[in-house]
Amino acid sequence: MFLVQHQNSVNQFLISQNGFEITLKREDQIHPFISGNKFRKLKYNLIKAKNEGYETLLTFGGAFSNHLTATAVAGKIMGFNTIGIVRGEEDRKINHSLQFCQHQGMTLHHISREDYRLKHLPEFITNLKIKFGRFYLLPEGGTNSLAIKGCEEILTEDDTSFDLIACSVGTGGTLAGLIENALPHQKVLGFSALKNQKIEDEIKKWTINRNWTINRDYTFGGYAKVSPELIYFINRFNKNFKTPLDPVYTGKLLFGIFDLIKNKQWVGGKKILVIHTGGIQGIEGMNQKLSKKKWPIISI
Repeated sequence: MFLVQHQNSVNQFLISQNGFEITLKREDQIHPFISGNKFRKLKYNLIKAKNEGYETLLTFGGAFSNHLTATAVAGKIMGFNTIGIVRGEEDRKINHSLQFCQHQGMTLHHISREDYRLKHLPEFITNLKIKFGRFYLLPEGGTNSLAIKGCEEILTEDDTSFDLIACSVGTGGTLAGLIENALPHQKVLGFSALKNQKIEDEIKKWTINRNWTINRDYTFGGYAKVSPELIYFINRFNKNFKTPLDPVYTGKLLFGIFDLIKNKQWVGGKKILVIHTGGIQGIEGMNQKLSKKKWPIISI
């Protein structure tokens, strides 16, 4: 299967910062569009969907969702029809990310933000089945037990020497996988990328381990919200280390780590493994948004 073939296409590089060793694991290099944690989350779900004879995948996401993009591409490659339920009214102009999903064959169905909050209800899913027929349901962000199984594979025997493993957090599935596979001497630190006051409760659904904490200080106002300061950091990081960062997740994560170290507030150990979870394909869509504000854009 295609998704399995790219499993080991990852490299790492070391950054020395004020006496700290920061190693960046380039999960974003797994695939141009099915990259990072999206590959990990989709892997076992798509294997199951194929084995059980499903022809259609249905999932949820916002206008800049990396999960929608990855699902659209993976579905096309593996022969699935794909449906994306998009948060936000239909009369909004479709951005680059959603156009790309359409070009991959994904059917987009826009719903109001009010209706989107109901997506977890059984009757909501039943109505979708009436409208679209039989489908394999992938949750928003891709997080379920099979996704966490895939995310456990991010850590390998080459990663045993690190004191701390850091990752951006959206729905919590990637962090849960890291928590499950971390060794007893390792701590796991998640940097929340959005304002979700219940994220700890979500993570606790998937793990009973207590080797983790969440930092909420670098959300930049919420999901897909940025600032000129963050854009400057992302561009400077790319210039210095030849590594693009997405502004929704990993950019915020590394900004937070560098900021804490700079201000002598880092308390998590000196050998740090940072997981680059991908999302680079969303930069063009974000740059459309930044251009309208006449802000600096992100270099790729």
